[in-house]
Amino acid sequence: MSLTDTSANSQKQPKANRPIIAIDGPAGAGKSTVARHLARYFGLLNLETGAMYRAFALKAMRAGIALDDVSALLALSAQISIRLVPAEGGNLVFLDDVDVTGQLRDQCVTDGASRVSVHPPIRTWMVSLQQQLGAEGGVVMEGRDIGTVVFPHANVKIFLDAAPEVRGMRRYEQMGSAQSVEVQPEAVVRELRARDERDRNRADSPLKAAEDAVILDSTNLTLEQVVTRAEEIVQEKLAIAPAGQA
Repeated sequence: MSLTDTSANSQKQPKANRPIIAIDGPAGAGKSTVARHLARYFGLLNLETGAMYRAFALKAMRAGIALDDVSALLALSAQISIRLVPAEGGNLVFLDDVDVTGQLRDQCVTDGASRVSVHPPIRTWMVSLQQQLGAEGGVVMEGRDIGTVVFPHANVKIFLDAAPEVRGMRRYEQMGSAQSVEVQPEAVVRELRARDERDRNRADSPLKAAEDAVILDSTNLTLEQVVTRAEEIVQEKLAIAPAGQA
């Protein structure tokens, strides 16, 4: 696969009627929930980029590839198919045409995604895929570098954050019965802090808010308050109506 130019100059400002909404933030901040809601509310397509990294990590783990072997991971990237299919409860993720949605929240897969995402060649490849998926606009895309790297000219940029302890408990509750072994909340918070450290300090595309992003701290907000504020931010930036009310 040829890699596209991922510089800011390679991206054109999307049209207001086909907007790109970028939602960035650390693990457990609620990006996926907010992105799904905004996509439904405004009639846009939700593209969950974190699921793409988890699917790639799952593929590497199944193949027995060490997650720090950049050459082997890059070779694997040329042999993989990842598709996101919109569904009522969120995206279905197909890895090589097999639905692996239910396996992507396992803690080992989540940890693997964090480890493979620190490698610049893998991020370059993944950014190319993400840009292709959102090139026509009309999407809500969430991740950790959407507003800074993938779509620096997104119409709306939201950086969703929360205190680590709050995010850790949310992630623990989200994991639920998907775990193959029992995991304690303290362990989830500890791993989340470690992931924050990796994401914020990696050399390539570190996690940070874009200069023109709206910071939305959800530490002391209910889910309903968070999604309501996100709706307001989009409407303030784009002056668009909810789906079916235009």
